[in-house]
Amino acid sequence: MKLNIGRSEKDLKAVANSLNILLADEHVLYIKTRNYHWNVEGSNFLEIHKFYEGQYDQLSDTIDEIAERIRAIGQYSEGRLKDFLKITNLEEQAYTSDQKIQIQNLLNDHETIIRRLLGEVEAFTDEYKDPGSADFITSIIEMHEKMAWMLRSYLK
Repeated sequence: MKLNIGRSEKDLKAVANSLNILLADEHVLYIKTRNYHWNVEGSNFLEIHKFYEGQYDQLSDTIDEIAERIRAIGQYSEGRLKDFLKITNLEEQAYTSDQKIQIQNLLNDHETIIRRLLGEVEAFTDEYKDPGSADFITSIIEMHEKMAWMLRSYLK
């Protein structure tokens, strides 16, 4: 059924395309965090193992919220790994069990997501007339900023 929420179909599709890129980025970051959770080593293994678990749990919830936001604006969410890998802004690195490398890789990914979303807030509001989606991604920026801060604290 066609939406009647005061935004054009063209604008809704543009917002959904951006949100699907975010969905892909979140999936890649989730899998990377989960991989590091499984493969971390070191004298503080249990601490970092649990830390990663908390982060990927939070990412899992965010993934669901993004997919539901896309559906709420009448569009379809990407859902296949091969599609995510085509549109993500993130890269998968070689396997490592080194905590410092893992943490730096995760931090870089969070910061990449933050930078991209900062540019989208204005576009969602001004260009696509979608303040709801702008507000939605603002909360995701805040989440990534907090997660990045926590990762950064391990690199001091």
